[in-house]
Amino acid sequence: MHVPDGFINAPVSAAAGVVAAGAVAVSLRGARRELDERTAPLAGLVAAFIFAVQMLNFPVAAGTSGHLLGGALAAILVGPCTGVLCVSVVLLMQGVLFADGGLTALGVNITDMAITTTVVAYLVFRGLVKVLPRKRRSITVASFVAALLSVPAAAVVFTLIYAIGGTTDVSIGKVATAMVGVHVLIGIGEAVITALTVGAVVAVRPDLVYGARGLHRPLKLRVAGELVDAPDTAPAPVAARGSHRKVWITGLVTSLVLAGFVSFYASADPDGLEKVAHDKGIDKKTEKHSSDGSPLAGYGVKDVGDARLSGGLAGVIGVGVTVVAGSGIFWVLRRRRTADTSPSQITETV
Repeated sequence: MHVPDGFINAPVSAAAGVVAAGAVAVSLRGARRELDERTAPLAGLVAAFIFAVQMLNFPVAAGTSGHLLGGALAAILVGPCTGVLCVSVVLLMQGVLFADGGLTALGVNITDMAITTTVVAYLVFRGLVKVLPRKRRSITVASFVAALLSVPAAAVVFTLIYAIGGTTDVSIGKVATAMVGVHVLIGIGEAVITALTVGAVVAVRPDLVYGARGLHRPLKLRVAGELVDAPDTAPAPVAARGSHRKVWITGLVTSLVLAGFVSFYASADPDGLEKVAHDKGIDKKTEKHSSDGSPLAGYGVKDVGDARLSGGLAGVIGVGVTVVAGSGIFWVLRRRRTADTSPSQITETV
């Protein structure tokens, strides 16, 4: 659902940029509250993983493919504010380095793919977690539903933006029907990928999943024939106290394999937005991307003749750049939080 330059006029693109900038600013402050010793090391990895999986287009209908948007996955794993930043980092890397998603449309893409998906998914997820049994399986189920709904929600938001600032005269009703219809199908793929990923992390390290905080039930003791909560004096689980290095390395290797090797076998069909844009005539005024001359434009390395090698190298470079950029941002935010809560910043009262 990467919107290229030319789909949306300049005033609306600028307005979307203001909305996106404001949301990113709010998310930067919110992420400082979400990031801790458990989630901070993983936030950059989550961004890199989303970048890698977005390269894996899967078929959803005749001549149409889809790919992960990632807002639901990021929000559940590392928190909604951090999730907005994760997807925004991915979109920035894709736009600047790979000519995927217009630079003048960056605000539109962040508003649609980062903010909308993350907010909708996390609201749905938290609502479901409150009513479902407090079990790990409930986290997976809630992740599936949240991710499923987040994708057509993004399609609706794009349609609304296009209704206000579209550059071609196309029936909005037809655009809405086509966009929502195909993105419901894409949402199923999003839901499967999100649920499998969240379920895998919850099964191994539930303490690393932001959305699973507070999942455990307090230990019960029978006193005088009644069950009461036991004192919370038990030591933290060994896994929670242990190093995150194994999980981080496993995630990074998985991302590199997906982007560097598996992506070669991804569907070559246009994604949902591209297909709808071509069929309905939305793409008549598409502009050439500002980064079209980039050495990595089109997810291939310039002057490398072998398609498999070119795409694989581009994917590996993309994962590397994204994990470095993301980790740097979240490391700084984590340091800022630590500085703000240091003893010198706390006034003691006697």
